[in-house]
Amino acid sequence: MSKIGKKNIEIPKDVKAAIAGNILNLEGPKGKRSIELNNDILDIKIDDSKILVRPKSKNNFNSILWGLQRSLINNAIIGIFKGYEKTLKLTGVGFRANLKGKQLNLQLGFSHDINYDIPEGITIKVEKQTTLIISGIDKELVGKVVADLKFFKPVEPYKQKGITSNDQFVLKKEGKKK
Repeated sequence: MSKIGKKNIEIPKDVKAAIAGNILNLEGPKGKRSIELNNDILDIKIDDSKILVRPKSKNNFNSILWGLQRSLINNAIIGIFKGYEKTLKLTGVGFRANLKGKQLNLQLGFSHDINYDIPEGITIKVEKQTTLIISGIDKELVGKVVADLKFFKPVEPYKQKGITSNDQFVLKKEGKKK
């Protein structure tokens, strides 16, 4: 049995939900999302202001998909109601970021600048040239953009230079001793 799948999903007042075939359409203050449902394995219903996700049969594979599908629907509802936001910090001498239209220009101590194309559905704000705020309605896409940006300059443990998340802890290593 899925512990996550058993929980009903509350629909906020500003969010509209409708099932058309095997697609769940959601509309809220931040935007619209549609999620493909697995109707062969799961039974999904909308009652009043709740979404109920139940398996059609109780085997192990259905239990796995049950919790996954419930989490995907819940993340989509949170995304269109509140949105998702992550903060990145650039730490290092000369590290800075600038927005140029739909491109993010990063200066990370290399001999060249890095230009990152911002995907559709993502907004990036640059505060103080060393702080980036990435926001959007899709949790997966926001996480992917954060991971892509962190990949350009991972944090170095000795001097702690690089790109870090706001909540990321980096253990500082001690240098060579004489």
